[in-house]
Amino acid sequence: MTRPDFGKVFEQIEGIVNANPKDLLLQICSTLKAEVYHYDWVGLYVLDGAKNELVLGPFVGKPTQHTHIAVGKGICGQVAASGETMVVQDVTQVDNYISCGLEVQSEIVVPILKDGRFIAEIDIDSHSAAPFTEEDNVFLNKVAELIKDQFTD
Repeated sequence: MTRPDFGKVFEQIEGIVNANPKDLLLQICSTLKAEVYHYDWVGLYVLDGAKNELVLGPFVGKPTQHTHIAVGKGICGQVAASGETMVVQDVTQVDNYISCGLEVQSEIVVPILKDGRFIAEIDIDSHSAAPFTEEDNVFLNKVAELIKDQFTD
């Protein structure tokens, strides 16, 4: 497979943000999944600070039973605790991994920060082995920065 043109995909996402549709975050998830071949499940988890857990927001892909994740648990919870992107090229190598399905081979989770505080995250599962590069990291961090104001804190 050829690498996606992240510049073009980012322009599409900017267009969605500028149009500000009612289902903006779901449209962003849909665009990411549709335009990047190795993004097989794309979702947003939002921090519920009172309960110290992540709550699943808009997502595209196979339904998941993981709608609430404790901060610190699994890859998503670890990113919530650290506020730093986590790339896992082989999920079988992570002790604290929360499995969403046998087909998931790798995952990238990017924090969404507002005023330096963690408020949400972009979670992407891939059915491909080790597909994530520094390009994915840079691109998804740009998307996180672009959409941070869509979340209340």
